[in-house]
Amino acid sequence: MENKTARLYFVDAMRAWAILMMLQGHFIDGLLDPLFRDNSNITFNIWKYFRGITAPVFFTVSGFIFTYLLVKGDKIGLQNPRVQKGVRRGLQLLLIGYLLRMNLFGLLQGEIYASFYLVDVLHCIGLSLLGIVGIYLLTSKLNKKVFPFVLVAVTGLLFVFEPAYQRMQLEFVPQFLANYFTKINGSVFTIFPWFGYATFGGFLSLVFTKYKNFKWLYPAAISIAVAVGSGLIFYSSDVFLALSRATGIQLFADVFFNNYLFIRLGDVFLVFAVFMLIRGVLQHRTLLKIGQSTLSIYIIHFIILYGSFTGLGLYGFLHHSLSPAMVIVGALLFMISCTYLALRYEERKEFIKLNVATSLRFLWIKTEQRLLYLLEVAKSSFYRLLRYIGFVRS
Repeated sequence: MENKTARLYFVDAMRAWAILMMLQGHFIDGLLDPLFRDNSNITFNIWKYFRGITAPVFFTVSGFIFTYLLVKGDKIGLQNPRVQKGVRRGLQLLLIGYLLRMNLFGLLQGEIYASFYLVDVLHCIGLSLLGIVGIYLLTSKLNKKVFPFVLVAVTGLLFVFEPAYQRMQLEFVPQFLANYFTKINGSVFTIFPWFGYATFGGFLSLVFTKYKNFKWLYPAAISIAVAVGSGLIFYSSDVFLALSRATGIQLFADVFFNNYLFIRLGDVFLVFAVFMLIRGVLQHRTLLKIGQSTLSIYIIHFIILYGSFTGLGLYGFLHHSLSPAMVIVGALLFMISCTYLALRYEERKEFIKLNVATSLRFLWIKTEQRLLYLLEVAKSSFYRLLRYIGFVRS
């Protein structure tokens, strides 16, 4: 049992690394003065490249962990308790995603700002979990090989056909739904193609589960990850160019000219290889806690940086105004602060939830009592009015 648990340490560490890279990436991108965004600067280019790895890794790891837990037990289909938990988790992420984009001042004025309907990471991950659950249920009574095949097929289709659907505007679809499929209105992420990374993470977890007792699991997995990752980065574009020339299909040429999805998937393989290679030093308690507290870290960072609920965040006050030295120091402090607050919250989560629930219950009781009192007053006043005009006798 201990060995099986240790096998997942490197995945939690990857998730911790991804959330920390997301924190510094959002901070630097939002606050660095445009004067210093020099694409000829090698340091800036390295930072920008690694920033682009963060989201693919995060989506892949999310799909990996979720699917690993989904198939862990003996029960299948609707009998699997992880199905209900997965649906609940997916809906919870969707709800939190919308709540973080809510502005209380706008609500008090009876207005919902357009940014409320934009789609971000949490929306896409929430829908991705629901999508994986859906694929699992549809294939649960079929051959066990069907589930991983469908997952990897979804990834391939979404990545290959990205040039065809990325230009969609969907003007005939309500905007709040269209935002899940097109960035034209300002959505940061869309379910296509990002669902593809989550399904690929699910596929990897099934491969991992199948061979988890293999004696040479990690040496083989590291070698394959390095080979496949390097191949995707350096040769996938050439493959699509060759396919385009051989078949005359324009879609393959379009993938060749903007082959970021498969290249980023190659980056994900290399990140997996690195973390599997150093898995022996990735069992520090704090690191694992960070990996298990990514939702809390994300929520706290969104509130501090973007000003959820109030609109008062660092992004509004310091937008594109900091020098490189200031933004680097600020990013470090931002990462430490968000992580510390999240870990403190996780330690006292049950106590905080209990106090919040108690306060809400007390508020509801007081509100209910007040409403009943006002109802009695209104009822009494109404009967007095009826008596006064002679419709009711005393």
